[in-house]
Amino acid sequence: MQYIVYILYSQIKQKYYVGFTGDAIAERLRKHNSNHSGFTGSANDWQLIYSENFDHKADAIRREKEIKGWKSRSRIMKLVQGIPS
Repeated sequence: MQYIVYILYSQIKQKYYVGFTGDAIAERLRKHNSNHSGFTGSANDWQLIYSENFDHKADAIRREKEIKGWKSRSRIMKLVQGIPS
């Protein structure tokens, strides 16, 4: 099974969202864009702008936590643009 760490962007919210999934990324994106409670539920324009694949769930979780731990919009933008930080 493949696991994916992904970054979404919403033009409406002007925000990034970092997550991971073991599901198909298209299905996960559909869920984020559906009307639900939670951070991504208040906007329906989330777009996938970055992803990394992992063979092991623990590695994906570790990478997701690393990116979330940055708490830096500019660092996330550099990652998305492929600029080394």
